[in-house]
Amino acid sequence: MLLGFCIALGVNAIPPFYKGPVIFFSLLPMIVTPLVGALIIYWMSSPQGILGATLQSLLNDSTLSLKSSAVLTWVTLLVYGVWHNAPFSFVVFYAGLQTVPHDTLESAMIDGANRWERIRFVVIPHLMPLATFVALVQLMDNFRVFEPIVGFSAEANATSLSWSIFNDLRGQVDQLFGSAAATSMLTIVGVVILLSPVLVRTWREFNRR
Repeated sequence: MLLGFCIALGVNAIPPFYKGPVIFFSLLPMIVTPLVGALIIYWMSSPQGILGATLQSLLNDSTLSLKSSAVLTWVTLLVYGVWHNAPFSFVVFYAGLQTVPHDTLESAMIDGANRWERIRFVVIPHLMPLATFVALVQLMDNFRVFEPIVGFSAEANATSLSWSIFNDLRGQVDQLFGSAAATSMLTIVGVVILLSPVLVRTWREFNRR
């Protein structure tokens, strides 16, 4: 979310001529199919890839690889998650920045507020409802992480709810339909619990109007 917000602020401040290409390249991680993106990063992180070979040279460890290192696996998964999810935050925050009142920003500038103070006291409060929405979507996305686990072959060091359901249905000698169904229901319940406060608040605001 923070990376997407920073990208949105940066893109919003550049000249209009450059905005189109910058927005396109900023959205590329979201355009690329998740499994393809995970495989690309996995190949780059392998001992024969540019990232893996560079890391082996820097640490002077020829045996270091993504599969053998649990720490490297988790770092790669986190980096991939930020790389893949930041464009969504960027799009939402960039759209929200277009609705910030210019009169308020100009008044803050006249009062002597610098760029950081305008962002802190004008932009961020205006975007807080969007931030809540983005946070909930990102949390729900974390419930369905699957492609990176498969793409990185990270089953030995990291799993997810979606991968556990898939493994119960496919990876066992006896398919564990009960376990998969229970995990699915608990995931749905968890998502409903996360959404309930926002839905209740939205309903109350709608009734007031």
